[in-house]
Order: sequence, then C-alpha cells, then structure tokens
Amino acid sequence: MDRTRVALDKAREKRLGGRPIFSVSPLPTLNANPVPIKYQQTKVLPLSPKTLRANNVISGLENEPFADVYRILRTHVLRRLSAEGLSTVAICSANKGDGKTVTAVNLAISLAMDVNQTVLLVDLDLRSPSVADTLGIQPEFGLDDFLHDSAELPQCLINPGTERLVILPVRAPMEQSSEMLASPKMAKLAHELKNRYPDRVVLYDLPPLLATDDCLAFMSNVDATLFVVAEGETPRPDIERAMTLLGDSHLIGTVLNKSTQKQFNAYR
Repeated sequence: MDRTRVALDKAREKRLGGRPIFSVSPLPTLNANPVPIKYQQTKVLPLSPKTLRANNVISGLENEPFADVYRILRTHVLRRLSAEGLSTVAICSANKGDGKTVTAVNLAISLAMDVNQTVLLVDLDLRSPSVADTLGIQPEFGLDDFLHDSAELPQCLINPGTERLVILPVRAPMEQSSEMLASPKMAKLAHELKNRYPDRVVLYDLPPLLATDDCLAFMSNVDATLFVVAEGETPRPDIERAMTLLGDSHLIGTVLNKSTQKQFNAYR
C-alpha cells in the first residue's frame, strides 16, 4: 500500500478513533419540479469546456466517465451534511499543489447539478487565489474588492453557466490575508452567506494548512472540513501535522487526489 494511504489511514484512525469517515443516512427527497433560477444582479459567464478539461474540471462535461468520482463524493458529502444539519464546508490541504482547488471546483459543480440545493463556492486562498483561473474566467470584481470596500457583494458574484452554482472569486492576491480572514467583516459575511438561503451549500477553498495561519484564522466560521491529500506527494509527517492543526474542526472526510490507480470501472 502507498505510504500516503498508510499515513492518511493512521492519522484518520488516531483522530476519529476508527469511526468511518462518512455516515450513511437517507438523502433528501428529490425535487421533481425545481424552480428555474434567473440571475439579475449576478453576472453570468459561461465557461469553455476546452479550458475546463485542460484544468481537470470534469464534473460538468459530457461523456466524461471520471466525473462519476465527484458524483460519489457529492453523495457522501450531502449525506453527511443532511444527517448533521450542516451547510458550510472548508476544503483544505496540507501543502500547495495537493489539489484542493480542483477538488473544490469539481465538487461545487457536481453539487449544483443536484436539484435539491444551490451552491456557492468562495475562494478564500487570498494570497494565492486560483478558482477564477481554474474556471478560465477573469472577474471584474472579487472578494478582495468587497473586503476593501471598493465593490458591493452582488458585483463580485459570478454564475459560471451551471444554473444553481455561484462563484465568489478573488480578483487579485491580498496582503495581510490572515488578519482579513479573522476580521469582523469576514465573520459577518460568512454568517450572511450561511443563513441567507436555507437550501444553499457553501464551499470555501482555503489556503494550505502548513503554509500560513490563514486557514486556522477562518476555521471557526465553517461547519465542517474536507481534507485533500495528494497520493505519493503529500509527505506523511505533513499529513499528521495538518491533522493535528485541524484539531477540533469537524472533519467529515478526506479526499485522496492524484491517485496512481490506472483503472476506473465506469458504469455505462
């Protein structure tokens, strides 16, 4: 077994006492007649399938068998959120390059394809934002502008063509990011995003845990955490350090990214 898998399993067992990552509970009843969403203030920017595929964003692409992996992740996440009445999830990793942003974007798209809720993906990697680049968009305004009082929140929101998905990107890197993430204004925004729409899942793409204190500065504002590990790349000590730093945060699961498994049995 790969050393990354062993380290991940060991850290998980130590932290969770051998309990399974995901609980099994019924999903909400499907909404057979969802009301179409018409965006009036939110800017609509359809995405390029070519750019998405080049950036490994595959959840919304047709004839893409590996998209099923993110559908499975979506189902696990929705079951856990539904079972515990949660709605906000931080997606983080130990180091840069582990794949947290690609995981966050693919999960957000996959969640938005379910008719039972809307989804908001927020880029909170303020020093090194990458959600907009991953989607191939160039926002006119972003969260950085809102936090600097140079734009209103509706000006910063983007619908990327997936009906029930909204993106809150960062337009340019920010200095003093941890202070900004721990500020009353950010806490107030997080509260508003969580409570404005009862059917909305909010995903936060957070900075790497071992790079800065940014992630920990914001963690108290989220209900749960999803931890991303790159197989064969994230060192075992880094996994264990990251798990320790997560402390009492509500870890609902881990994602093993960049798997070396060569075969995938798609159901077709």
